[in-house]
Amino acid sequence: MARFEGKSAFVTGGGTGIGLACAQAIVAGGGRVMLAGRRQEVLREAASALGAHASYVCCDVSNDQSVADAVAAAVERCGALTLAVNAAGCGSVGSVFYASSSEFTQTIDVNLVGVFRCLRSEARAMKAVGGGSIVNISSIAGVLTHRWMSAYCASKAALNMLTRCAADELGEFGIRVNAVMPGLVPTDLATPFVGSDLAREDYLRCMPLSRLGTPAEIAAAVAFLLSDEAAWVTGQCLGVDGGHTLRRGPELVPFLRQILPEER
Repeated sequence: MARFEGKSAFVTGGGTGIGLACAQAIVAGGGRVMLAGRRQEVLREAASALGAHASYVCCDVSNDQSVADAVAAAVERCGALTLAVNAAGCGSVGSVFYASSSEFTQTIDVNLVGVFRCLRSEARAMKAVGGGSIVNISSIAGVLTHRWMSAYCASKAALNMLTRCAADELGEFGIRVNAVMPGLVPTDLATPFVGSDLAREDYLRCMPLSRLGTPAEIAAAVAFLLSDEAAWVTGQCLGVDGGHTLRRGPELVPFLRQILPEER
């Protein structure tokens, strides 16, 4: 299916996990993709596996100039930018009592301000060519509380609102902005939860479709939102989570106490 034929995409966090799965979907749809991330060797291997339609650039989403340079490289090497996926992010755990201000700030900077930096550069490039589509990778943590994960939850809730505000502002330039909110999916970031029977089983109890998701399933939703099939869809935050958001957030404190025994 050539839904992305002749189109070019910029994907942060593109070397692994959900970002890589999104890049695979774009290439499978006939598009070109620039993978962006911090680890050069990981990016090189991912781009090589994707083939001739993929390139890579090192990018630190916590740095304005790094992001601007990476998006410029995407335009130079892949052509006019009309697609973008902002999947780069970080996790954070710690209770309100014990988490440090610096840890909280870092999580907000990567997961929220980092996406803003990318979105700003992507939108500028898209405005110059008459429009495009941006998808941000949020989380069920943006709408459901996760105890001892307040920084992460706050960053994703704010990302959802950033998505809505950007969609409202950029629509007049033909730029659509949406978000996908995954549930528990086996990725590098989620490895501690996936690998813990205690954490994983509570996640599963919260899902009507009681199984883990896959990066490919998240990428399928992202690909739809990027494509012309979603040409009248913007400002939406779509849960792809086995129905998890119908219920409650996961109860992770029993598991997290094993990692942070000093926090009671």
